[in-house]
Amino acid sequence: MESDVHPSTTAVTAGRPPRIPDNPVNTPIVPASTFHAEGSIEYAREGNPTATAFEEALGALEHGHATVFSSGMAAANAILDLIPHGATVIAPINTYTGVAVRLKELAERAFINLVLLPVHDTQRILAALPKADYLWLESPTNPMLDVADVEICLTAAKANKVISVVDNTFATPVAQRPLTMGADYVLHSVTKILSGHSDLLMGAVITSDPQLTDQIHIRRILLGAMPSAFDCYLALRGLRTLYLRYEKSESNARAIVERLRGDSRVSRVRYPDWGTIAAIEVVGNADLVCRSTNIWTYATSLGGVESLLERRRRWPLESETVPENLIRLSLGIEHPDDLWADLDSALNKA
Repeated sequence: MESDVHPSTTAVTAGRPPRIPDNPVNTPIVPASTFHAEGSIEYAREGNPTATAFEEALGALEHGHATVFSSGMAAANAILDLIPHGATVIAPINTYTGVAVRLKELAERAFINLVLLPVHDTQRILAALPKADYLWLESPTNPMLDVADVEICLTAAKANKVISVVDNTFATPVAQRPLTMGADYVLHSVTKILSGHSDLLMGAVITSDPQLTDQIHIRRILLGAMPSAFDCYLALRGLRTLYLRYEKSESNARAIVERLRGDSRVSRVRYPDWGTIAAIEVVGNADLVCRSTNIWTYATSLGGVESLLERRRRWPLESETVPENLIRLSLGIEHPDDLWADLDSALNKA
């Protein structure tokens, strides 16, 4: 790992081929399903050189060992697959829809005991930890932007011998590195901010314990959740500009949020004063706002270079705790004045 340079440098330099004459500067796409015997990779479900390069770079940024998956949900399910029957799992009331649905399914099948708590209510989490086996944190949460006191919760989890998971998709290693605070697993939807171009589907799990890394890697093999070499190439290319994109998108988020706060057309602005994602609760017709923009794109997902907006409750499985009029804003890298003019016009039409 490249611990002697700034993380923004690591994002550019990690996962490169050896510096020898005629070697490529970038890790190439390796479109192979099988490899010569007696090496570290023999079959594509076990790994791929392009995937290994991305894992090396992401692991260096998160201070651990990364394993990539074919989607964020595939990565999340690899962790869920390791939870033993009867375990008590603390999870946020408001968390990513797919994870929330899977946790509830496991609870309804009496496979786990599920305790749902507000992720920002540190005292309630600390009080529940002595009777828990797993702590699943997401901070900030999607789409409510609730923020956990990650370090305090992880320290307490470690003291109570509770296995901890942190979904770091929104924060990214730019803003926080949960493994350095004691997390057992860090989870990412690489699809989003890490890759940053809305052109691939991928997830990742990062750990600092070699035994946990081996268990996660075996889950990928057995669940058949290996991403393609092409997607790994795109993800690594996107990761190179993570710090530049994050800085610009966060700057845009702050500029837009500053104009929205106090706006009579918005009843609430959700933003933790950092990061690239915000959410607003509009007074008028939220669907009409989303349909009325020309620069903002009305689409799901987040974290790309283009700004996206979406009314989350349009999805049938979205939590009922999410307000009907909540619009999630994913800030891209356009000029903030153009983003504001477009959103301002859409709000006026609602």
